[in-house]
Amino acid sequence: MPLDPLAKRLLTMMAAAGSQARSRPSVEARRQSLAKLMQFVRADAPDVTTSDGVLPGPAGALPYRLYSPASAGEHAPGFVFFHGGGLVAGSIATHDRIAAALAHATGCRLVSVDYRLAPEHQFPAAVDDAIAATEWVAREAASLGIDAERLVVGGDSAGATLAAIVCQEAAQSAGLSIVAQCLICPVLDFEETSPSREEFAEGHLIDRVTIEADLADYLPEGLDAADPRISPLRATRLAGLPTAIIHTAEFDPMRDEGNAYARKLLAAGVAVEHVCHDGMVHNFHAMGAILPQAQLVLSQIGEQVRRAVEK
Repeated sequence: MPLDPLAKRLLTMMAAAGSQARSRPSVEARRQSLAKLMQFVRADAPDVTTSDGVLPGPAGALPYRLYSPASAGEHAPGFVFFHGGGLVAGSIATHDRIAAALAHATGCRLVSVDYRLAPEHQFPAAVDDAIAATEWVAREAASLGIDAERLVVGGDSAGATLAAIVCQEAAQSAGLSIVAQCLICPVLDFEETSPSREEFAEGHLIDRVTIEADLADYLPEGLDAADPRISPLRATRLAGLPTAIIHTAEFDPMRDEGNAYARKLLAAGVAVEHVCHDGMVHNFHAMGAILPQAQLVLSQIGEQVRRAVEK
């Protein structure tokens, strides 16, 4: 299908507001850009209350925000959420409305985690934080009002990278029960440049320059990008992973890797619900002020997660 007309209008506006020659953005510019983009979120969550806290991370306390929908019982399903932003930007504040909307749609008590960001904290800091946060939520589930046997791990964009890695790591260890992974516009492969990364390298919300800058800030020199803790698509042991809910977008540079991960999981015998959204761009789920499809996909995710946690 062609690019959605409303998405096309957004991209045209962004191109007009930007500079003609794209150079590597500074870290601060990257963070400000994401914060501005996330102002396009329009998602209803009237029944969700929040409380803030800190959890013990491998290098110190990590802030988190707990979202509780009114429909949640004493021990509701849990959803550990990691925000996007290329592992250099984003926070529980930038993704507050998305996290609340996911809690509302899924009926889960959702824990949004402020993991450490690069370049101040390079790989594997974010991965270590994500694993530690998920383990903590599982241990403290009762005090959080969460059923530890009905735990979902998810995220959007680079947050989905972390969610996929957490699930792969958990599958190799005992004691952590994750029933589903929810990956929204996931970034899964830094080893090879897919056709969609080439085709949509410019002018499709997130461009090649930004992607390369994020990776350079995140990854210390000399590390192998094919390491599954960097590129989870490259993992070879996928059998036994939790049910996967994967949403990709037709005009997203990361489309092909998300689609490929869905196929690999299916081939490994993992239950997969995958939708590639026609005409949509990266991060479309967070642009409800412009794209009606955003609210639709959040509702769809809610239905999929509810089915997964009730099995």
